[in-house]
Amino acid sequence: MAAPFTVLIMAAGQGTRMRSDVPKVLHRVAGKTLVEWVVDSARAAGAARVVAIVRPGDGVAEGLPDGVEIAEQREGEGTGAAVLAARDAVIGPDAGSGPCGSDGDGTVVVMSGDHPLVTVEQLQGLVEEHEQREAAATLLTTDKLDPAGYGRVVRDSSDTVERVFETKHPGRTPEELAVREVNLGTYAFDAAALFAALQEVELEHGERYLPGVLPLLRGDGRTIAAFKTDDPDAAVGINDRAGLMRAEEIAQRRIIEAHARSGVTFLHPGTTRVEAGVTIGSDTVIGPCTVLEGRTTIGERCEVGPHTTLRDATIEEGALVLHAFVVEAIVGPGVKVGPFAYLRPGTHVHAGAKVGTFVEVKNSDIGEGAKVPHLSYIGDADVGEQSNLGASTITANYDGREKHRTKLGKSVKTSVHTSLVAPLNVGDRAYTGAGSAITEDVPEGALAIARERQKNIEGYADRKDQEDSQK
Repeated sequence: MAAPFTVLIMAAGQGTRMRSDVPKVLHRVAGKTLVEWVVDSARAAGAARVVAIVRPGDGVAEGLPDGVEIAEQREGEGTGAAVLAARDAVIGPDAGSGPCGSDGDGTVVVMSGDHPLVTVEQLQGLVEEHEQREAAATLLTTDKLDPAGYGRVVRDSSDTVERVFETKHPGRTPEELAVREVNLGTYAFDAAALFAALQEVELEHGERYLPGVLPLLRGDGRTIAAFKTDDPDAAVGINDRAGLMRAEEIAQRRIIEAHARSGVTFLHPGTTRVEAGVTIGSDTVIGPCTVLEGRTTIGERCEVGPHTTLRDATIEEGALVLHAFVVEAIVGPGVKVGPFAYLRPGTHVHAGAKVGTFVEVKNSDIGEGAKVPHLSYIGDADVGEQSNLGASTITANYDGREKHRTKLGKSVKTSVHTSLVAPLNVGDRAYTGAGSAITEDVPEGALAIARERQKNIEGYADRKDQEDSQK
């Protein structure tokens, strides 16, 4: 078990290439901001503290997850200047009294807020390698990428890092160009050694770069280690919307594969989107063109989709939801929803009930076994168990000033084209006549009819034809 460590996240900067007023690290991948991905990985890997380095007034601090500490970078440019801005937060103004340890030491991991795909396993492996080697610095590396454009890592005979070099400078030898292992930009450091070395790093074009500490630490006889991963996706950094799309694609693959390994079937994963906060029970089948967002929870043995969107929804075991849009609603066990149904916030459809074709339900309670089969709007209503609402039943819940509630008892049966004008109470086992506009309470077991009596005018068509011919 690794000792507690601190994670520094470089989160400053607007990211103008995103063409957005939203700070770069607050853009979202699979429902979470870039920086939230990094924070969640850090915490899951065992970080005792997470500190985000931000620029004053850049808007990042306001979008950070709860519990993340803030260090403001008020001066300097470059990754080294950013990390140096967190010195007091990590080891205190006087080394030896800081929170990392009694001597201002301890492990600090440095991550980039725009690299959302670094995994928990990679961070844990990085920290373990760092501590086992008693290193001053440890790099996360891979040899599974095209090395062009990356800092290449040269190891010595003891398998520690001898140096990191860039190939953009001329004069590199064939042996150097053959090096495949590259630095991915995530590091573990001895905190005291890091901040001491950072102050000695020379500026390049006015910027202080974090990798500049590596030769200084090596020159002091300290060990530079590397933890090599076979998953190169940690290298994916977001600089523009194209990078955001690439990260989304990778995150979706990871999320869907994880659900599949837990017993979920995806009939067409290439058309399915599942956000990071979604949970799905085993033996559930997700159909094509389905979108699962936010805090959506799906139970076991459900069928969801095709062409269904669930947002912050709860779908309980055995439910069937087809061609539907469900937002902040609860669908109970064995419920059937759709096709082409819309469940809006505050709706709870209880066990065994049905909400059918072209039905919209808002802020309503649909009782056990009740049916709203087709072409209806049910808003601000309580529908009793085993009730059956005929086609085109609606609740008129708004009088132009206030919303009112409609309450239907058990086993109520409305005929087609019934308007229930709230506030209204309909008793158990009551009926309504087709085409009725019900404006008064209906007693238990009664039949309510509220429509004009039909009148047939004999010979009307003949008279109409005669009038037309005389024009």
